[in-house]
Amino acid sequence: MSEKKWEEKKTSLGNAIVVSAIMLVVGIVVGANWKSWFGGFAPYLGLESSVKTSVDWSPLDEVYDKLSSSYNGEISTSDVIEGAKKGLVESLGDVYTIYMDPEETAEFYDDLHGNVGSGIGVEMGLRDGYVRVLRTLPDNPARKAGILAGDIIYKVNDEEVYNLSVEEIAKKVRGETGSEVTVTVVRNGEEKSFTMKRETINNVSAYVDYDGHTAIITVTRFDNNTGTMVQDFAREFADKGINRVILDLRGNGGGYVSAAQDMLSLWLDNKDILIQKSRHFGNSTTSTSSGKAILKDMKTIVLVNGSTASASEIVAGALQDYDKATIVGETTYGKGVVQNLYDLSNSTVLKVTTAEWYTPKERSINETGITPDVEVEMTYEDINAMKDPQMKKAKEL
Repeated sequence: MSEKKWEEKKTSLGNAIVVSAIMLVVGIVVGANWKSWFGGFAPYLGLESSVKTSVDWSPLDEVYDKLSSSYNGEISTSDVIEGAKKGLVESLGDVYTIYMDPEETAEFYDDLHGNVGSGIGVEMGLRDGYVRVLRTLPDNPARKAGILAGDIIYKVNDEEVYNLSVEEIAKKVRGETGSEVTVTVVRNGEEKSFTMKRETINNVSAYVDYDGHTAIITVTRFDNNTGTMVQDFAREFADKGINRVILDLRGNGGGYVSAAQDMLSLWLDNKDILIQKSRHFGNSTTSTSSGKAILKDMKTIVLVNGSTASASEIVAGALQDYDKATIVGETTYGKGVVQNLYDLSNSTVLKVTTAEWYTPKERSINETGITPDVEVEMTYEDINAMKDPQMKKAKEL
């Protein structure tokens, strides 16, 4: 393990100009035959014919004509079309509306279903402008090596990554089982390097622990199986004499709304849990099922933090609105918008923000989050010392 003083580095202006030039060629231009090409893939982006005829794409023809006659290099038609799709979507300025190429699509579905492959067992998130370790998973390489919550991910295999996204860093950390990876972190201004062997990460979406007559359900994401898993847990509670449930949604970034709907059916019998308002699709409500609310009279505490987002905020907001649970922890992330997934040609996907959602009492949480009924902070120092003041408070209520 090496230690040296860490100094923040800036991306050079020259590099930025080169990257911008490449993005100009590959990211927003589609060949001299732009109109015919665009007509070919526009339907896959969900654009109607009326949109196609109302937009004048000739400025792109003009730019490409100049590039094709003067650019000192090869221009790949397929790369230009892929880049144009990304550029078109990114021009909206919505961080949740994303075009994914085949590789990104496969990774997206793997993440959503917990198929993360082999890695070192860390959860990362953007905090204070840097990607930091939020927590290390038990019995996994990162915790064994000594990586701590709060560490800034600075390098992976001696490559500086601190200015990359969470997804980009995660991709570099993952690899084949048994292969080595060196992760350099910054802790209190000092660099510390850790070399580990990647291991298969067991990443179920939900699990339950018991503390006396209290059931502690931890839900890490909402995938296709989450609602069914939690319903199976709940069916065992009567035989185990459970009289209280702690639902831990900390660090849960969301997933399928249908999974949140299935889980909420345990507490809410045929109740509206989500109001969607959309300029294109109108307004609608999502409700729970009837006859499955076996926990409707169970004392319930929900744990949340700043990484509790999207579908997990739907759960916390609905239980709070119907007074079915006490919310404990820190204000949630505040992602109150809905995305639809559209499968496109060539194994690509378009994720589009189609609506804003509101809690049953029509509270908007977008960019504001859900405020806990009982606010309890948990610091990196608490995590590294294996202390959990939020769970402690939940058990006291």
